Amino acid sequence: MGSEGSSVVVPRNFRLLEELERGEKGIGDGTVSYGMDDADDVYMQSWTGTIIVPRNFRLLEELERGEKGIGDGTVSYGMDDADDVYMQSWTGTIIGPPNTVHEGRIYQLKLFCGKDYPEKAPGVRFQTRINMSCVDRETGLVEPSLFPMLADWQREYTMEDLLTQLKKEMMSPQNRKLAQPPEVDNSTPAFGMRLISKIIHNLGIKLIFNV
Repeated sequence: MGSEGSSVVVPRNFRLLEELERGEKGIGDGTVSYGMDDADDVYMQSWTGTIIVPRNFRLLEELERGEKGIGDGTVSYGMDDADDVYMQSWTGTIIGPPNTVHEGRIYQLKLFCGKDYPEKAPGVRFQTRINMSCVDRETGLVEPSLFPMLADWQREYTMEDLLTQLKKEMMSPQNRKLAQPPEVDNSTPAFGMRLISKIIHNLGIKLIFNV
């Protein structure tokens, strides 16, 4: 009899060896991967697969969560520019925790998510003046070498995790009683004039005041 229409069935383990080799070489753009759990498993039964969410999808998830609100509202964040297709620049807010020198203070931070986020940690800088063991007093930069979450950044961490951990750091023994820079009094005329000047500058308006 002829062999027309017949097919060859590849034995199970040969098929799995082919799949193992492909998994080890990498698949496509690297967002999907898999491999055996135990190299000594002769039956090749147990495997683990990983799907890596692309950067912008991940940031969209974080944006949605930030807009819905986080926990008790003492930590929040959002994008600076809704038209920024790269979703790089963000603003975070932390309300100082009770029973510390930070109680009642509102701290604003800038977060920058580069092209390698979340593989690499975002840059974090306090815009509000603060005295903390992990923050550069002059620049407000959170020093990665002094802040474990940044030093040991994991892909699973989020901006929410980062802000929450900074809030916890405010409650740590070395920071909870640390003397802080004076707060700006928002009710003073000087502050009001500075605020008006900033708004005018941002709008590109030139005004002449007769005093």
